[in-house]
Amino acid sequence: MSNTVDRPTLQRPVFPFTAIVGQEEMKLALLLNVVDPKIGGVMIMGDRGTGKSTTVRALVDLLPEIEVVADDPFNSDPRDPELMSEEVRERITADQPLSVISTKISMVDLPLGATEDRVCGTIDIEKALTEGIKAFEPGLLAKANRGILYVDEVNLLDDHLVDVLLDAAASGWNTVEREGISISHPARFILIGSGNPEEGELRPQLLDRFGMHAQVGTVKDPELRVKIVEERSSFDRDPGAFRTAYRVPQDHLREQISHSRERLSQIHLDYDLRVKISQVCAELNVDGLRGDIVTNRAAKALAALGDRSEVTVKDIWTVIPLCLRHRLRKDPLESIDSGLLVQEKFSKVFGYST
Repeated sequence: MSNTVDRPTLQRPVFPFTAIVGQEEMKLALLLNVVDPKIGGVMIMGDRGTGKSTTVRALVDLLPEIEVVADDPFNSDPRDPELMSEEVRERITADQPLSVISTKISMVDLPLGATEDRVCGTIDIEKALTEGIKAFEPGLLAKANRGILYVDEVNLLDDHLVDVLLDAAASGWNTVEREGISISHPARFILIGSGNPEEGELRPQLLDRFGMHAQVGTVKDPELRVKIVEERSSFDRDPGAFRTAYRVPQDHLREQISHSRERLSQIHLDYDLRVKISQVCAELNVDGLRGDIVTNRAAKALAALGDRSEVTVKDIWTVIPLCLRHRLRKDPLESIDSGLLVQEKFSKVFGYST
């Protein structure tokens, strides 16, 4: 008779993404960023207890596997020089063999109390001076390379740290300088921030650096609220059985994301539509060109997600409030939601109504 017992799963069970009720705006913004990480991340603002953190953690379960160089702290891509650490590049130049493994795209949580050294990494000055080597201890940005960096309550994070995160997210590189010694490594990640507007807003220049801005609110429909409570209770009672019940839709969405990422480069956005997107941005007095770029990218990602080869006007209508609402100049006397302002201007320029 065998005395062996089944090994328990070591990972904490994650609530399935496809089981999340409502909050369509937040779910769409997250999915589009996974399809095209160059959109530039998403800022999720909303009431407490609206499932912001649950939804972000559920997203990780859907992410595809990627190839990385084994034992490399930066998750270096074995083929793309832009996503390689300096050490991996040197090994390739010297014709040294690389051990390559497949791993799930990871999500890194950035705690509110994190120091700059913890985020960016540290250089051991003593070792560098005495032994003549660049002794670098990687930080959270290194771990997040080619993955997701999640900052809960980002509006409570020190402004200096937010600047560091956004600079790395925009450039794709993190540079650490100490006592004349400089080390750079790739830091391409999807930056996701969440927060409660009652606890303070981000500065406009920082908000502008997030590709998209999703708003979430407390569900008002009593029947929908009951459904959410029942789903959560079922999951807490038996996570394994609950996840099994959602395996088919989870697998389907996982395949849909993978397929969309592969065909993204083939999606066409008509020139006339691009001109009208820029016209909307200009008439809304959106500073800079980030709004134009992100709207173009998001519309293409949505078309890819819908298995279409051409971007439609409806695709742009769907994504443009998410891409522009946080880039509008705040008018304290304006009572209308900024997303509705964007849609009003869109309808006028495109001659479109739902």
